[in-house]
Amino acid sequence: MDMLSDEEKTRVIILTTHYRIRGDIALLPDSRMTDYIVNSNDFIAVINAEVMDSQGMPILTTTFLNVHKQRIEAIMPADLATMVVK
Repeated sequence: MDMLSDEEKTRVIILTTHYRIRGDIALLPDSRMTDYIVNSNDFIAVINAEVMDSQGMPILTTTFLNVHKQRIEAIMPADLATMVVK
């Protein structure tokens, strides 16, 4: 059973001071990511998360990860981002 069956999965990239997280968040159809972040409590639930260090080295993957909102420096839809590796 899909954990997000009644909601729309939105693939996101979350940047924190130490980590880069790629995963899915649950948005209701036609809702904005900004509204979801502003209206959520202290944590953002990320499904199917891939966690990398700030240099892009893989650390872990997990089916569920709670990310503390105050630790998020940037969040964006993954389809709008272009990753550049130097």
